[in-house]
Amino acid sequence: MARKIAEIQEEMFDSISANENLAGLTSTSKVSIWRLLIFIVAFSIWVLENLFDTHKKEVDDIIEAKMAHRASWYRTKAKAFQYGFSLIPDTDKYDNTGYTNEVIEASKIIKYSAVTSSGGQLLIKIATELAGVLAPILPEQKAAFDAYILEITDEGVNYIVANLLPDILLLNYQIYRNPLVLDATGMSILNGNYPIQDAINEYMKELPFNGELALAHLTDKLQKAEGVVIPHLVNAESKAIDINTNEYLDAEPINVKTVPVSGYFMVPNFDNITYVV
Repeated sequence: MARKIAEIQEEMFDSISANENLAGLTSTSKVSIWRLLIFIVAFSIWVLENLFDTHKKEVDDIIEAKMAHRASWYRTKAKAFQYGFSLIPDTDKYDNTGYTNEVIEASKIIKYSAVTSSGGQLLIKIATELAGVLAPILPEQKAAFDAYILEITDEGVNYIVANLLPDILLLNYQIYRNPLVLDATGMSILNGNYPIQDAINEYMKELPFNGELALAHLTDKLQKAEGVVIPHLVNAESKAIDINTNEYLDAEPINVKTVPVSGYFMVPNFDNITYVV
């Protein structure tokens, strides 16, 4: 792991102090030539060590992603799917000869994927992005993706592809507000925005695909919002899609934390967020 610049400098200073040939380098001024040179060398070493760390992580990620039979391999392959392209026969790769990078990237419609294993079966969750919002891919795209997964999947592996509408997150908060900052509707008196709504939307964007929503972490986020004195969570529920019927199930209470069945959430409205003094 890369050392801090100060650590590298200190090691160099110690070496200089121990070298009698460099006994004349005694200035303590931070702008002395020899100390500036030490800093430049230390900074260069620090950059190099960080590059080594980055390279090691990239190599580790490549090795992890290329190990067949692991969930990470299937996740990588799901995101590598190219809509409208044929695989090279008997391989899991595409021949992109003659196509521009723009065309190739546009064909990679799976922007998010998560793969988990349970009971000897893989659950492959996927989603695309439309106008910056997560969404399922279209039925015709899903048919092509199913054919792709069937072609590349190892023999004997059982799997389900989940291309679902988002889980619906229903939040009931009572916000104790600073009346000098927020009005009775939660609007910022100074800026005209709604800090609590902004904080919730920001938390949703920060949540990784198939990430675990923790109510305590969301409440912590709201506590930092402008004009909030106490964010009191009254109730939280979620409605998930039934993977077999593609219909929303009844709302279920969230106790402490949950992972969305679809891999992501949608907050339909803020009707159950009230503001009190």
